[in-house]
Amino acid sequence: MQLSQIKGLGPKTIETLKNININNVDDLVNYYPYRHDIIVLNDIKGSEDKQNITIECIVDSVPLTRRFRANMTSLTFRAMSNKKMISVVIFNRAFLKTHLTPGSVITVFGKYDKPKNTVIASDIKFEKLKTGSIESVYHLTSGLTSKALKKYINEALLKYDNYIDYVPDYLNLKYNFISKKEAVNMIHNPKNEEEVKQALIKLKYEELFEFMFKINYMKEMNKENKVSYIRNIDPKDINDFIRTLPFELTIDQNKAIEDIYKDMTSSKRMNRMLQGDVGSGKTIVSIVASFINYLSKRQTALMAPTEILATQHYESIKNILSKTKMKVELLVGSMKKKEKDEIIEKLQIGKIDLIIGTHALLSENVVFKNLGLVITDEQHRFGVNQRANLKNKGLLPDTLYMSATPIPRTFALTIYGDMDISNIKTKPEGRKDVKTIIKSNKELVSVYEMMKNEIDNNHQVFIVSPLIEDNDVLDLTTVNEIKRNIELYFKGNVKSAIMHGKLSKNDKDKIMNDFKDGKIDVLISTTVIEVGIDIKNATMIVIFDAERFGIATLHQLRGRVGRNEFDSTCVLIGSEDNERLKVLSESNDGFYITEKDFEMRGEGDLFGVKQSGEMDFKVANLHQDMKILLQARDDSKEFLLENINNNFENYKEYAKIVEEITNLD
Repeated sequence: MQLSQIKGLGPKTIETLKNININNVDDLVNYYPYRHDIIVLNDIKGSEDKQNITIECIVDSVPLTRRFRANMTSLTFRAMSNKKMISVVIFNRAFLKTHLTPGSVITVFGKYDKPKNTVIASDIKFEKLKTGSIESVYHLTSGLTSKALKKYINEALLKYDNYIDYVPDYLNLKYNFISKKEAVNMIHNPKNEEEVKQALIKLKYEELFEFMFKINYMKEMNKENKVSYIRNIDPKDINDFIRTLPFELTIDQNKAIEDIYKDMTSSKRMNRMLQGDVGSGKTIVSIVASFINYLSKRQTALMAPTEILATQHYESIKNILSKTKMKVELLVGSMKKKEKDEIIEKLQIGKIDLIIGTHALLSENVVFKNLGLVITDEQHRFGVNQRANLKNKGLLPDTLYMSATPIPRTFALTIYGDMDISNIKTKPEGRKDVKTIIKSNKELVSVYEMMKNEIDNNHQVFIVSPLIEDNDVLDLTTVNEIKRNIELYFKGNVKSAIMHGKLSKNDKDKIMNDFKDGKIDVLISTTVIEVGIDIKNATMIVIFDAERFGIATLHQLRGRVGRNEFDSTCVLIGSEDNERLKVLSESNDGFYITEKDFEMRGEGDLFGVKQSGEMDFKVANLHQDMKILLQARDDSKEFLLENINNNFENYKEYAKIVEEITNLD
């Protein structure tokens, strides 16, 4: 069955569906709603300011579209609700304009701004809804309404019969799950809350069971992964190198190096995760690992997510290894072709011992002579396929993944169950905790005074804001407004600059180099500074609208200061009543902070890992569904061990999964 066979689906809409990864009928049927709303209609006349409401309206005017930056639009129109005229604003839904014709009946979901008599809409339905009915809510794209998508899904469900159930029969019976067909139909068209629960428990368990099966299978395979050579390395050579370092290693760093040495000198291939807080010294551990690899005459590849971070690694690592004979080079996308070609040739003939780079290392023309170790920094920013691509450039190389986003132990052991884990908790000597304080917008003058004191002491300041341009509706502080205020307060006596994601790479590099060289006192930025920027002289960071950021992002941002022996401060502009901000003001321990984040986090991605492609779940939520995850882990392991010897002959779907994993690895 093709998408073109579904009633109402023409070529243009089929192309639109590709924007939300619906490429065939299977994708369409399994495109689940991300939430279900029980409809309770409100009366606009009795609604309070800031109240979340659902109201029935009649469109009264042709909507006006406004673009306030390249990727942000608003749609504003008048509507009548229970004989009261109001304004309705909805963001980034310009494609709804043609459907919002005067006289049409709609249902608006949103927040009521009573003083402005405006509803800031989160969603609009082009139909009447009844109190008590259940509405399935889907992620949409430009040119696609919820009503149209629901119609296409229901048309497909009438003819669809390709339901693959990844839960083995005996487990369906054990847990009294409904069938896959029932679950899919109920998730799209539930009659009541009970049907939503039944569909979700089945589909969540299935997703997590399949995911944990893959993790458990990889763990089993890693037991069989023997290296084709044994490193015979004298520990004295490693200790001699460590003694040349200009600083003492911490207990945790030494323990991590010991773990890595044991892995790399065993017959088993290393597959280790190195977790460490911001500034804990993971990089030096990876350098020692690359030196161990060098002693066995093997090449090392270190992959970082951004050019800034890769370049920073290259400069610091080359300096640290300057007393050795190791040859270190950099390979990033922005290099000229001639430079790249020279590096690639030297890599292929073995004249480079350690190559540091970005995704450029994944290019097909990048060939190693004898890759023995792959190090991935900020590993959650790379997908499984990307990491496997680099890993496959060697003959079963050892792998070391580094992450500055520590995750809860249970979560780590479950999700990264195929890896060994080393944690670095102790900070290098001389590193001080960053003092974190919460200030309201009314206290900005005192914050500016604190900034002045730092600048007077020849130190530098980071300022972070969520937006680039003015937005009068969302009412968030922007980098442009901040720059204007800084210039007014300091009367032009402070050198400031703005950096954000829209700037060209050359512009970003120039600003960062000027900041590094002390030509800029205050760098006003969006979160592009979250990872990889190391300014030793920066002693203060001010984060505006701090509630808008996740706790893990705030902790990463805070890590941009305190990278020296000076007292450093992080100022969070927000409410003292905010629980997440309180946690940050009380602790600098990333492990504790992410445990609290895990406890408090509701819907959404955990630590940004969802974007990596590893855990792109349709219905499961790792915060809410940890009990299901743990049960699925145990059940999938039992299922794996019982069926691995007969190659899953009774479970063709899992035989196929095993084949895919084998090809990936």
